[in-house]
Amino acid sequence: MAAVSSGTSPPGEPRWPASLAVVAALLLYVALPESVSFGPQWLIPALEAALVIPLTIVAPRRHSEEQRVVRLASLILLGIVLAGLGASLVLLIHAVLSGELKSGGELIRSGAALWLTLVIGFGLLYWELDRGGPAVRGQAGDGAPDFLFPQMGTHEIGQEDWLPRFVDYLFLSFTNSTAFSPTDTLPLTARAKLLMMTEAMGAITIVVMVVGRAVNVLG
Repeated sequence: MAAVSSGTSPPGEPRWPASLAVVAALLLYVALPESVSFGPQWLIPALEAALVIPLTIVAPRRHSEEQRVVRLASLILLGIVLAGLGASLVLLIHAVLSGELKSGGELIRSGAALWLTLVIGFGLLYWELDRGGPAVRGQAGDGAPDFLFPQMGTHEIGQEDWLPRFVDYLFLSFTNSTAFSPTDTLPLTARAKLLMMTEAMGAITIVVMVVGRAVNVLG
């Protein structure tokens, strides 16, 4: 896959779009009812804030000279977002099946918050995974791509140096969670296919169980 054509290293990708997404996930988690929050309701948001704020200040760009501790902290932050999402989804399913959440409005609010968090969490995951992550993506020997974006096949119109940014992975996650299948971007590797399957299953679970139950309650 084409790397940056010049002999110099690329300036790197700004972190702030991903940081804003993490802040959005943090606020969505705070909005969840206590019955579908893992542990103390402040725990997951506090851990996320404790990492995303210093990372955004100390390492505002992802580049090839990124220190290992920055990469590790970024992956830990991603793990916290996904762990909170997974735990809350399990708790929400339990609450729906046990009848703990009896308010239709609360069910819809919880389902919408988790669906949006799902989109954000997997968008971050794809961003950190594809071709070794944003710090090395586009460098020589950056690894085989996990996703085939449309721009990768349109070199004839001057996009030979094009590289996906966070918003491209967020859009990929959004379309996968709405269509439950690939749309314009295709998974190329087994891990990418498995991750997209997992995301689609999570989205289907939220839509079928939570929204369906809420409609019955409201009815």
